[in-house]
Amino acid sequence: MGIARLRDAPWSVLAMLNCEHLRKQAKLYVRWHRQQYYPVAARIRAVLPRYSRLTDREILRQPFRLSDAQELVARTVGFESWEALRWGSHLMTHTRTGTPAMPTLVAAEPQLYVRDIVASCDFYSRMLGFSVAFTYGEPPFYGQVFRDGARLNLRQVDEPVMDPKRRDSEQMLVASITLEDAKPLFLEYQSAGVTFVQPLRSEPWGARTFVVRDPDGNLLLFAGRGE
Repeated sequence: MGIARLRDAPWSVLAMLNCEHLRKQAKLYVRWHRQQYYPVAARIRAVLPRYSRLTDREILRQPFRLSDAQELVARTVGFESWEALRWGSHLMTHTRTGTPAMPTLVAAEPQLYVRDIVASCDFYSRMLGFSVAFTYGEPPFYGQVFRDGARLNLRQVDEPVMDPKRRDSEQMLVASITLEDAKPLFLEYQSAGVTFVQPLRSEPWGARTFVVRDPDGNLLLFAGRGE
């Protein structure tokens, strides 16, 4: 089907094409699982609640059917199930005017450079209340931590990727994490003994923010609504 004809196609045709693409994606997840491809285990654990407490190896030993992969795809694009995706797929493709809808960016995952994945995971889980989504490699050279909707990817490097003096003098942030109210989290971190580069303060634009430094010097801004 040519571009012009595709543009003029009815919703039902475009929805069918979109579903076909997602169906192929589900089959690819099944193949990756069968091939023991570790990164797909992290994806499964992050999206499907029943796998959330399993390690990579445990997930790859579990049966993973096409229906499981279809649920994974559906949840990734914002539907509770494959059936819900099929019924609502036209919403993902077109607006009510019949013109192509703009893609929706669901989330961003900053990548932090660290010297020791295990030590970093320990800091983020023990001090900042994050959970470890996964670590990859023996020994680990990549990982991810999360708390609620915030996800941080960790990559091991041997040398700093940023000049420490400039980072500190210019307060060069690696991530900004937003929440409803920053004060309760600040008090939680204060009780846990977290070191603050910037304590809780009210900004001229109305937000309340604080900045935390991780063991590798990465600066994270936490921002919430003002008083």
